Amino acid sequence: MKNTLIAWLFCLPCASCTSPVTQMDLSGQWTVCLDSTDVGMDASFGGKLFDTSITLPGTTDEAHLGTKCTLKPALEKPQLLHLTRAYSYVGPAWYSREIQVPSDWKEKDCILHLERVLWDTQVWIDGQKVEGHEESLTTPHEYDLTPYIQLGKKQVLTVRVDNRKRYDMSVNDLAHAYTDATQVKWNGILGDMYIKAVEKTRVESLQLYPDAASRIVKAVVSVYNSSSQTAPVNLSLQVKGKDDGKSYASVEAQAEAVKGYSTVELTCQLGDNAPLWDEFNPYLYDASVELVSGKSTSLMTETFGLRDIRHEGNKLVLNEKPIFLRGTLKCCIFPLTGTPPTDEASWEKLYASAREYGMNHLRFHSWCPPEAAFNVADEIGFYVQVELPVWSVTFGKDSATVEFLRAEAKRISKEYGNHPSFCFWGIGNELQYDFNILASMLGEMKAADDRHLYTTTSFTFEKGHGDWPENQDDFFVTQWTKKGWVRGQGVFNQELPSFDKDFRASIDGMEVPLVTHEVGQYSVYPDLTEIPKYTGTLMPLNFMAVKEDLEKKGLIDKAPEYLQASGKLAAILYKEEIEHALKTPGISGFQLLDLHDFPGQGTALVGLLNAFWESKGILTGEEFREFCAPVVPLLRFPKAVYTNNETFEA
Repeated sequence: MKNTLIAWLFCLPCASCTSPVTQMDLSGQWTVCLDSTDVGMDASFGGKLFDTSITLPGTTDEAHLGTKCTLKPALEKPQLLHLTRAYSYVGPAWYSREIQVPSDWKEKDCILHLERVLWDTQVWIDGQKVEGHEESLTTPHEYDLTPYIQLGKKQVLTVRVDNRKRYDMSVNDLAHAYTDATQVKWNGILGDMYIKAVEKTRVESLQLYPDAASRIVKAVVSVYNSSSQTAPVNLSLQVKGKDDGKSYASVEAQAEAVKGYSTVELTCQLGDNAPLWDEFNPYLYDASVELVSGKSTSLMTETFGLRDIRHEGNKLVLNEKPIFLRGTLKCCIFPLTGTPPTDEASWEKLYASAREYGMNHLRFHSWCPPEAAFNVADEIGFYVQVELPVWSVTFGKDSATVEFLRAEAKRISKEYGNHPSFCFWGIGNELQYDFNILASMLGEMKAADDRHLYTTTSFTFEKGHGDWPENQDDFFVTQWTKKGWVRGQGVFNQELPSFDKDFRASIDGMEVPLVTHEVGQYSVYPDLTEIPKYTGTLMPLNFMAVKEDLEKKGLIDKAPEYLQASGKLAAILYKEEIEHALKTPGISGFQLLDLHDFPGQGTALVGLLNAFWESKGILTGEEFREFCAPVVPLLRFPKAVYTNNETFEA
């Protein structure tokens, strides 16, 4: 049971403090054995070094391990369903290497950290099974190696990664956290890999809860004591500007750290002039908490922003100002690797493209990105929506899946909850079936972490339920309401073009902000010049099949014209889609499907950008921002065609 200690606090001048970080990098050469027949447990693979080498972080796809693809380009399934893996492997894989933990790590605990794994891991040291079992799809896997480490001695570290499906979270494995439709069902380890030396009594986590109106931040410090003795600790919290180093305040407290976990709450006043965080001024703070226990010191730093996000009736309000979300989806589409990047440079490029086209918002459809995605969004002022890894029409039928998702929500909150860019949170995509369980989960998530706005599901096809928000929903993401469509495809296909209408009749009576769901989906002909860009683990057999078909028909020279004609029509429709939402009082934003191509689910090339977030030459970012920007001139007029004897009135 966790113990909560509320300490009396005193505001003090902020003083600098550093603590050395002791860490063993595990990236580099490992050995690997693919265990397709799943005999490794009985054959005691833990502790063995294998004949095949692999570079980690990385995947078996990148190492050309697994089943080699023999498919040829063809206008048929499965080639047209999605990009094709050159090498695929689903099953257990064992990764081993030698380690030697330094002798001077005496009196420390040794923690193994693996940033992102798909899906299940277990760990051995010299053939001895390490206690624990990790299965998160979205947060790091960590193991306490302390009882198994012999300081200064070479030992064999083995990690078993099993990427087989553990829970039935989606129809046909379409949820983007576990799918071959966008990212692939990769096996390997991504991101940071290390063993860190930590104090026996230490800061285990630091959760920050800002109050922008009062310029206050509350810090909830989780303290872990691995020894059997209660230890007195001194805690100090310091808050500085992340980039300018300006000192805002600090507080100190004393507490008792019992065996296991205990919690200390510290509250700090930052001052009336402390800057707030939003898309126009994304000011960030570093909060550093130092714990001193005897001769040991533990330090943890977390970044946060001062921002309050809430809804005022049917308006989204950030720091007491209304905001409008200009968004698009991110469905874990990374066509070179089939895996989400864990480096900030890759995310900087992606967000820069989105911002160039006027976006201020990304929805991570049925998955949660790595730390780097949040870091960059924080820095540039992007609003993101995260979802649990689920897209199910039978939600609630399997209790084990529900419990996994409950645990995953807690892990996401702890790992990424401090990020100011993390504004919105949905349980999943287009969920159906047991809305009582969904409502229960939503209530638990809101009660546990009030730093985000919540929605039960991003749209549901189930008429009569889910087509109007539940009482707990802070916002509503949908294509239609019980009063009508809120997307162009429900209108443009039925009516003559007119530019004096909006969706206000469809949202009449809506008491929470509405964001339009996956609007657009206007198809663009394949850009065949894109084919040479696929130099990684995924093959564009779908694009190649279209090219071969055109060549057979003698029409290959028409491909650029097909691209431009379809692309220009799509751009016109996207413009009207966006302006329809902008003209509607009570709509708080849109989420496109999509600004960039969606190469999964039947090769849905619906973007003005390609899958690499690069322009197809259809419309520049500057032109797109004429109707997608913080300020957009809008005009109402009744029809699209006028003759020269008519007066244009608007």
